[in-house]
Amino acid sequence: MKEIIGWKHIKFYIKMNLPTPIAVTELAQIISAEIIGDPNLFATGINEIHHVRPGDITFVDVKKYFDKALNSNATIIILNEVVDCPEGKVLLLCDDPFMAYNDIVKTYRPFRPLTVNISPEAQIASSTIIEPNVVIGPNVTIGEDCYIQANAVITGHVVIGNKVTIESGVVIGTDAFYYKRTEVGHIKWRAAGSVIIEDNVDIGSTSTINIGVSSDTIIGEGTKLDSQIQVGHDTVIGKRCIVAAQSAIAGNVIIEDDVVLYGQVGVVQNITIGAKATVLAKALVTKSIEGGKTYFGAPANEYREVYKELAALRKLPALLRKLRS
Repeated sequence: MKEIIGWKHIKFYIKMNLPTPIAVTELAQIISAEIIGDPNLFATGINEIHHVRPGDITFVDVKKYFDKALNSNATIIILNEVVDCPEGKVLLLCDDPFMAYNDIVKTYRPFRPLTVNISPEAQIASSTIIEPNVVIGPNVTIGEDCYIQANAVITGHVVIGNKVTIESGVVIGTDAFYYKRTEVGHIKWRAAGSVIIEDNVDIGSTSTINIGVSSDTIIGEGTKLDSQIQVGHDTVIGKRCIVAAQSAIAGNVIIEDDVVLYGQVGVVQNITIGAKATVLAKALVTKSIEGGKTYFGAPANEYREVYKELAALRKLPALLRKLRS
């Protein structure tokens, strides 16, 4: 393993960039696609539609989402139907855009199985404590004064800051539970992102954190995760959050700073929880909720309203008896 030099000056946020800009003509050869538009453009990154930036490749294979993709920030769009190409973009026409997207990811982020407990490519500060049976993959960076307990697994493409505690049985960088339904079954969406754990984060035993599919899964500075927490792909948890045991957070969620999730809270995908919100135990958050308030129930609502509804419900049997009489 390599020791970090000057860790405090390393910039955290790794975007899903290609190793070097790739010519559209080269991409077209990889996926056997027809070029529509400017063939002289270059791709600098690859992202799904939620996270695209100028220079990115994305794909669309459902007609009702064509406009969203064509009007997005993406420069290269893989699709399966001839349409007019917007100015400044290029379209790559092929039969199966999803598989083409996956093929590009495989080309530039090939599968690399672990062959040793700690990859020689991992960069780990000398002040960090690593107990026996820890597994650390390639393209991992771990900062100063961290404590990695026995039997933790940190797969590739993970950045961990300073003074982070990772307890036994934690797995960071697990594959995203993200599949494309096809006629031949469910096909895994290839992950091309990373995981970033900022300074002073604690992660309780047997918790799992999925790698980003095309961007970063991020756990913000000072956040504390209890045991048996699930964090989905591309989810961003802000600073100083508290997440109690057995909570499950789906993919592509934004949890802003100073949020508290009590035990066994569920959070569905693609929503935002506002700063300083508190979600009480066993609640299910099914839509974006404002910060600075307390929520309860399934689906979660402001707790005072839910308690009023529960109190009214308890009176219902007596009310029915009165109506019958």
